[in-house]
Amino acid sequence: MASPSRRLQTKPVITCLKSVLLTYSLVFWVSGIVLLAVGVWGRVSLAVYFSLLDEKATNVPFVLVGAGTVVVLLGTFGCFATCRGSTWMLKLYAMLLSLIFLIVLVAAIVGFVFRHEIKANFETNLNLALKNYNTTVDQHSDAVDTIQRTLHCCGVQNYTDWGKTEYFAQRGIPQSCCKSQDDCPEGDLKDLNKAKLKVFVDGCFFLVTSTMESKMSVVAGISFGIACFQLVGIFLACCLSRYITNNQYEMV
Repeated sequence: MASPSRRLQTKPVITCLKSVLLTYSLVFWVSGIVLLAVGVWGRVSLAVYFSLLDEKATNVPFVLVGAGTVVVLLGTFGCFATCRGSTWMLKLYAMLLSLIFLIVLVAAIVGFVFRHEIKANFETNLNLALKNYNTTVDQHSDAVDTIQRTLHCCGVQNYTDWGKTEYFAQRGIPQSCCKSQDDCPEGDLKDLNKAKLKVFVDGCFFLVTSTMESKMSVVAGISFGIACFQLVGIFLACCLSRYITNNQYEMV
């Protein structure tokens, strides 16, 4: 049993740690809301690009939404554990924070390692979407049109990629490649030389990957920042639990 004088000396430290950890848990809770918002934003703003990737890649926004939900619940648990001053709850809180940190870290490493495979997969699917353009009822053709209109591009590497497709033989280059819808007759779209003056000539692959990288860097930055922020919570929870245990202090 610790002496009364020592318990009086450590009481301000424990009170301070409780206040800091409670503030941290509230901020951590808010970061969960941010992560949820980022996941929803990623799903909406990158939906057209994800539609041309494998199914596993399309799950990334849902992973962020799930992670945000877990962070919100964990932040709530952290506030409760701090207010109760329960050592086992604080230790569990630290363990869960450590687990989430490791998961996010592994996910970031995997994404970095396989980024080139993701690009290659997108290029393959984009070429396939051009080949099957409007020949099947799916979302890929709409995705191609949306990408070409939004990014002002045409084809994969350049506009001549359309010349290798069945759609070109029938109707020429799609209207979504046109610089101006009012000055883009179908006759010109069936001739690559004439079409060069009417359509966007740059390919979509480079522009899409650049756009995705810039937007995903925002997602990755926020996710990594939240992951590193968890280290603070782990340290605070362990310190508070240790002080309470060592000094046999009962929180009121």
